Amino acid sequence: MTDDDPKSCADLVEAEVNAIRDLDLVASRREQLLDAGLKLFLEKGFASTTIRDICARSGINQASIYDYVANKQDILRRLLNRVWFRPNAGGMAEQLAAPDAPELREMLREFFQQGWTANREGTLLAYRAVPHLNAADRKTLREREERLMAALSAYLRARGGLDADDPRVEVTANFILFANAFAPMRDWLTRNIDDELVLQATVDGIVAMIDRLADPISPPLDRKKTS
Repeated sequence: MTDDDPKSCADLVEAEVNAIRDLDLVASRREQLLDAGLKLFLEKGFASTTIRDICARSGINQASIYDYVANKQDILRRLLNRVWFRPNAGGMAEQLAAPDAPELREMLREFFQQGWTANREGTLLAYRAVPHLNAADRKTLREREERLMAALSAYLRARGGLDADDPRVEVTANFILFANAFAPMRDWLTRNIDDELVLQATVDGIVAMIDRLADPISPPLDRKKTS
């Protein structure tokens, strides 16, 4: 596994909590705490959620919570490792490298479908949690995004036979990742539109962007003010 492989991104560093030797019990209790934490962080926000809230929602006695996690920050890190750094979190990046990769349009459909449905809570948590992470954790998240963007850019560049210094490739790759990450935060504006139509319109627009890369770079926009 190389440094350019999105799956080589390091996880966020979790606290060592090993007072209890029953590993199955620890795993079970942690899952309860993480499930409760995820719901509460999305409902109330990280800052407004207390350890007492998490214990009440999970059913775990507050006196024993520290046998399973170190603190609220540790719960957040463990959650991000579960929903954001899991091996298949990159989705598209892994598919791009596969010898039997599906056609681009189908790959985009699957990528957005996963990001907007099955991975929706993880996507929302990852971006809402950034202000509450320390510098090292934010750096780890940024490195993950940079690796995904690099993998997608390499695919687009090879697909279109584009020059290595064509900046439109990175712009397009960044927009694809942006659409996957931030669409769930704005889906309340399109609830009256059929989900399939939203997905299809998004894929059509991005495929058009990618096809446009085959054309020469457009001249700079005229920024002079017009009267």
